[in-house]
Amino acid sequence: ESSHHLPAPKDVRVYSYNFHSSLRWSPVEVNRGLVLYTVHFKTGAFSQWDEMNCTRISQTECSFPWSLKERRWTVVLRVRAELGQVTSDWVETDPFVAERNTTIGPPQVKNVIENSDSLLVSVTPPFGSEAGEFLQYHVSYWENATRTTVKETKTSSTLFKIGNLKELTLYCFRIQAELRTHSYHWLLGLQSAPKCHRTTIS
Repeated sequence: ESSHHLPAPKDVRVYSYNFHSSLRWSPVEVNRGLVLYTVHFKTGAFSQWDEMNCTRISQTECSFPWSLKERRWTVVLRVRAELGQVTSDWVETDPFVAERNTTIGPPQVKNVIENSDSLLVSVTPPFGSEAGEFLQYHVSYWENATRTTVKETKTSSTLFKIGNLKELTLYCFRIQAELRTHSYHWLLGLQSAPKCHRTTIS
């Protein structure tokens, strides 16, 4: 076992957005040579460490391989710094479960059709859902006036109507996705930026 002289990587954490996950850490600064990094993982089912596709890499990020795409798995990762024969201690992450710990981005608004009493909105989901998952959208909307009340509606359709609106009036809305996973865990996503549209005249 080589002697531990290198400082261990700091700020080691999993970043996960719409189920695209990677491990990131701060670079280890030394006066000489290029520090490389090696990442291992293990799942909740097996206690043995396996190599990721990140052995002796120079960058400070390692994307999850396709073999770790299962959203329900519990994954622990570890990273260490290496310089020649010298290595740092391993730094382990907390257990990561994608369906609980990923950040869900807002859906993309594809199209808005303005009518006199409604807005017909079509969105693209933030990611493809898997069998057993249920994705729904929380829609907040308001008249773009001072001190207006915000109304809310929920839908599981990517094409929905915001109704009972006044004609020739500017309305704004925000959308966020919410995922119900296999384990009946609810995960609420980030809100979209507001979009504003004016209703037409009847």
